[in-house]
Amino acid sequence: MVFRSCWKSRHKKSRGAAVRPAALLWFCVAQLVCSGGALGEPKTVVQKEAEFDITYNDTATSVNQTIYAFNHTVSRNKSEGVRVSVDVLSQDFESPILFVVRQKQAVLSFQIPLILRGLYQRKYPYNHVGRTLCQPPTLVASETQYFFVDVSTLSSQGTNYQLRVSRVESFTLHTDKKFSFTASPSQPQYFKYVFPDGVDTVIVKVNSDMTFPCSVMSIQDIQCPVYDLDNNVAFIGMYQTMTKKGAITVQRKDFPSNSFYVVVVVKTEDEACGGPLRFYPLLPDVLIDAGNRSKDIDVIVTPAIKLKVYVMGMLFCLGIFLSFYLLTFLVACLENKRLCRRKKRECLIPANVSPAETASLLGQNGDGKMPASPYEYGSLADNGSTLSSEAITDSATSTDNYGYAGQEVFKRRPILNRVHQFAICIERSLDSIGRSRLESLSSVEEDDYDTLDDIDSDKNIVRTKKFLYVADLSRKDKRILSKKYQIYFWNIATIAVFYALPVVQLVITYQTVVNVTGNQDICYYNFLCAHPMGALSAFNNILSNLGYVLLGLLFLLIVLKRDVIHQRALLRNDLNALECGIPKHFGLYYAMGTALMMEGLLSACYHVCPNYTNFQFDTSFMYMIAGLCMLKLYQKRHPDINASAYTAYACLAGVIFFSVLGVVFGKGNNVFWIVFSVIHILATMLLSTQLYYMGRWHLDSGILRRIVHVIYTDCIRQCSGPMYIDRMVLLVMGNIVNWSLAAYGLIERPNDFASYLLAIAICNLLLYFAFYIIMKLRSGERIQCLPLVIILFTAVVWGLALYFFFQGLSTWQKTPAESREHNRDCILLEFFDDHDIWHFLSSIAMFGSFLVLLTMDDDLDAVQRDKIFAF
Repeated sequence: MVFRSCWKSRHKKSRGAAVRPAALLWFCVAQLVCSGGALGEPKTVVQKEAEFDITYNDTATSVNQTIYAFNHTVSRNKSEGVRVSVDVLSQDFESPILFVVRQKQAVLSFQIPLILRGLYQRKYPYNHVGRTLCQPPTLVASETQYFFVDVSTLSSQGTNYQLRVSRVESFTLHTDKKFSFTASPSQPQYFKYVFPDGVDTVIVKVNSDMTFPCSVMSIQDIQCPVYDLDNNVAFIGMYQTMTKKGAITVQRKDFPSNSFYVVVVVKTEDEACGGPLRFYPLLPDVLIDAGNRSKDIDVIVTPAIKLKVYVMGMLFCLGIFLSFYLLTFLVACLENKRLCRRKKRECLIPANVSPAETASLLGQNGDGKMPASPYEYGSLADNGSTLSSEAITDSATSTDNYGYAGQEVFKRRPILNRVHQFAICIERSLDSIGRSRLESLSSVEEDDYDTLDDIDSDKNIVRTKKFLYVADLSRKDKRILSKKYQIYFWNIATIAVFYALPVVQLVITYQTVVNVTGNQDICYYNFLCAHPMGALSAFNNILSNLGYVLLGLLFLLIVLKRDVIHQRALLRNDLNALECGIPKHFGLYYAMGTALMMEGLLSACYHVCPNYTNFQFDTSFMYMIAGLCMLKLYQKRHPDINASAYTAYACLAGVIFFSVLGVVFGKGNNVFWIVFSVIHILATMLLSTQLYYMGRWHLDSGILRRIVHVIYTDCIRQCSGPMYIDRMVLLVMGNIVNWSLAAYGLIERPNDFASYLLAIAICNLLLYFAFYIIMKLRSGERIQCLPLVIILFTAVVWGLALYFFFQGLSTWQKTPAESREHNRDCILLEFFDDHDIWHFLSSIAMFGSFLVLLTMDDDLDAVQRDKIFAF
């Protein structure tokens, strides 16, 4: 065996330095003995004193081992990086060269060619490797540290290599100063950042002009080893994939040393960032040339917002929505003052009204009998039919009828006039009305009615008239209907409790997983404007949902006030409350307010960790709000035949079910889109039939025969137009819109199925609302000043809200890295981003939309129900 050493120490006077050659000698002897015994041939160990910034060209064989000894001075107040770069000039994949870097408190080893694995165990070789050495901390002001680079191989032919060790001058990052560098899969980079005094939170931003190759940004504590390869970068710290943009908010409290490493690693493949997989090896062990995967990157560390900005953001959010409470209070005071003035005027009994004028106002002849009128309940002059005895009997004897058998002189004339009020008060018997209003509610159920054949026959006559009035569709006992519509509120309250509790538990788990694992790809935040608070990563996105809750509560208070006023009016037998205006049922309004509050809560839960698996939390109550608004619009003119709460919520549950299926299975699934489109079209047709015939049809085995009969008699035998033209116009437009949306979904197959489903609901709601407004104006009704102002204000706010919504700061339809390309800085108070403004404006717009539904028919409060058209 031959042993040769070229060890020369510059510190022979140092006792510690004298010990190191002896230890090194024993280490080399042990290696040579083992190697010699294994290979059966002598091995030479050569140790060289090496210098920084010098390139060493040498050859490694199985019979020699080279050790390069380096030393440098380490200062406690100055961080200086050391980087080892190696090139192999010849390729021998069977016997690679092993490089081992031995430091004071760490050991780094790698082979060349460096084999990095991708998906499906693809292998990518790299002949050029550059690694930054971990810097062990020092407790003294300055000390000299040694490290050694050992080079060995088992190749008998010899492999040429180049070794260069250099200092990284810009190893420490500075606040608000951009630093540029280049990285590749085999040459990762990392840098150190130290928190300056007075800064507790910073945002590390990494940018690149190149979309690919895909890279990973990691924040790691100051410790050895540093995990800076594609296969281990996710072991510790916080990390996220990136293409062009990346940002991580770092807090001082998470790093005891008040410093951290910013690690940037380029991945071997682009699949994690949404890129293609171009290489498919035919054999499992085939090595694939990855080509040039170098990436130019900029990094900058900026201070995050201070506590004062948090306080300003919270005060701003509260101030905006509490101002609506103040505005509502002022409007309520003005409205009460106006009503008090009106009541004072109405209480004045005119002294110049003669008995003859009173009888004339009552619509009586000289003998005191009521004349026949074409506006009696159950008949219309342009219907071509005479008064039905069934209708007259029903109107005269039913105590459940909202309608008032008024005369022609009262048509389209407000009853809130002091002369009319005085005259009608003479006619009515308030005692009998009071008794009917105070009956017990406990013994009355909706099932007690509509069970006899003659009642069914009467419904067929009334509901199939050519022209309908609200009195025709408000014949059921109001106590029954009030209980029926109150079920909407109690059902949605129950749904909210059982739906929200597991949602809150799930998102807390999501946030915990993010905090523990450090995987920033789980949640799709706007990382450039994500302000943490406590365990929450994006507190501002959660806070901005407060408007839904506060405005939903305000709407419930407004509805409660109206409900109380209406109940008091019923108790004092106010004629306007009894016989005039749209029937007042507040159950759906309570359900709408509750749904708005739950939308705020669930949207906040979604933004705790937004991703595709919990997006349904953000949209479920949006579907409910759209459905409840449509039901409320329909209920206004059709209180007797509106859907029950059980039917409505069952249909909405089906919508949410399809939403979940679409999110999970809808992407690129032709079968799902075909099935959904067919169900969508069939549901549209069934609903159209239900609305056109006012529920007076049956889906049974004879439906096809009846359809053929109708087509033959109305289209072939005699060409006659539709009997209900207005309804036909609405339903034709609705079918065109829904069939078009179904065709669009079947052809385009949008990735965001939940938003597509929500678009269907919103389009139908807007279509029905526009039809309602047009028909209201066409019927000679008017919109009062306050609802008109609310409509215009809400339309403007909706427009602004949609503008901010479509800014698209993140999207879970893409990979997390692609989503971060859409990230933007905060635009409001350095605290809120575009999506937060969408939350503000959309909550205000929804609140305004609810107020429109609540107040748009206030002009009919003094109009008899048998003079209000049903459309």
